[in-house]
Amino acid sequence: QVQLVESGGGLVQAGGSLRLSCAASRGRFGINAVAWFRQAPGKQRDMVATITNGGYTNYADSVKGRFTISRDNAKNILYLQMNSLKPEDTAVYYCAVGLRILGSGDVRSWGQGTQVTVSS
Repeated sequence: QVQLVESGGGLVQAGGSLRLSCAASRGRFGINAVAWFRQAPGKQRDMVATITNGGYTNYADSVKGRFTISRDNAKNILYLQMNSLKPEDTAVYYCAVGLRILGSGDVRSWGQGTQVTVSS
């Protein structure tokens, strides 16, 4: 089973940028899709963006045009470039691996999460 380690979270002002990374510390992404989810306090865990092994991407409407997901299959690293951040983007961000990810029920492995806080 792939183990995932996120990094890159932190505190940023509204309008700023952050880049999250997720490395496979054991195992490989392989043919799996990989994704970013986020969970704000008191809310459910929602999908932010997904990317297939072939590079096909999908985004939540709330982040389209601001966030970019990418993956380096040689290094087994997943990225999330977040621009024009808003206070409502504040959440714990999780990376995830699954054969085909349409929702949290499709995830085979989760990272431990990294906190992103956007101040107004």
